[in-house]
Amino acid sequence: MPTEVERQWLSEEHLQDVRGRVPILYVQAIPVRVDENGDVASVGLLLRANDDGRLTRELIAGRVLYHERVRDALMRHLEKDLGPVALPRVPASPQPFTVAEYFPTPGVTPFHDPRQHAVALCYIVPVAGDCAPQQDALDLAWLTPQEALAPEVISQMANGHGVLLRQALAHLGHSV
Repeated sequence: MPTEVERQWLSEEHLQDVRGRVPILYVQAIPVRVDENGDVASVGLLLRANDDGRLTRELIAGRVLYHERVRDALMRHLEKDLGPVALPRVPASPQPFTVAEYFPTPGVTPFHDPRQHAVALCYIVPVAGDCAPQQDALDLAWLTPQEALAPEVISQMANGHGVLLRQALAHLGHSV
């Protein structure tokens, strides 16, 4: 049973003030399709246009709301980006494969967010249903782990998402 959360987020002005004072908690998800043995067959990457019009590949990411469980935040963002019938399988005890710290100053870590200091709990989540790009996503590509690790794909990922994808696939036994 999902915990009731306050859906009202801060006004843009208050959000900017908070972003300048405290780290914001996020979840990030790498959606995967697995075969009958549980091995990763493909990885889902979103295609979006960034603020300057460049097309980039991205992972699923979003804030954890006040009084929201991490599991519920993961499910909400997976549904928001992949659609209501993606059928994500979040484990009973979700443990992130890593924690990524995003800084507004480039170069502190491989992860950069010019708006804020953010801490992201990062998960690999198998999905079993029909997925389609939602919201502002232009496309959803399912790539084999080898295709996803190709330099031309990694180079399309900004702000450290390529580093995170490499870490996720290495965690699953796939490396360049």
